[in-house]
Amino acid sequence: MNTRDRIIDAAEQAIHEYGLAGATTKRIASQAGCSEALLYKHFPGKEALLLAVLLERLPALAPALAALRERLGEGDLAGNLTEFALAAVDFYGRAAGIASGMISDPSLLSTFRDMLAKGATGPHLPIEVLAEVLRAEQRLGRLDGAIDAGAAASLLMGACFHRAHLAFFTDLAQPADAWAAAIVATLIRR
Repeated sequence: MNTRDRIIDAAEQAIHEYGLAGATTKRIASQAGCSEALLYKHFPGKEALLLAVLLERLPALAPALAALRERLGEGDLAGNLTEFALAAVDFYGRAAGIASGMISDPSLLSTFRDMLAKGATGPHLPIEVLAEVLRAEQRLGRLDGAIDAGAAASLLMGACFHRAHLAFFTDLAQPADAWAAAIVATLIRR
């Protein structure tokens, strides 16, 4: 494993063990078996390292969205959307620790926003892609054309985000797969 990957792995581990504030660059470098100077040769700052953890180590939504696109017009639409919803819940649950820490630190949040803007990325993009998928399914006649695809995408992603966060505070009685199927069935009901 190369040094960059060791640093990213150490950062993810440190965040899980110590929280975002406790995951200092000194601690991360120590866990990666390198110096802080070497860490900074690979990442210009803690923000870039956190972005790498988010984009490279957490279950990403991009592959789930790509799979949904590949199945346009194929298979069971409700099943396809349910599978995507489960991936989104998993992503939001795993990303929560990093995202919450960034939101609570104004300086970190500002830097992270700048990084997202420069990279033309951000949390709104999966919603936009999902809306495009839903519009394509409407054109194929597999989804009611009267549904506002943008609103439906926002509702589904918002429900996934909410479910992931509820799981931190309470035991959820309904299994995730049953929950996702019910959410999707309600969303696409004709």
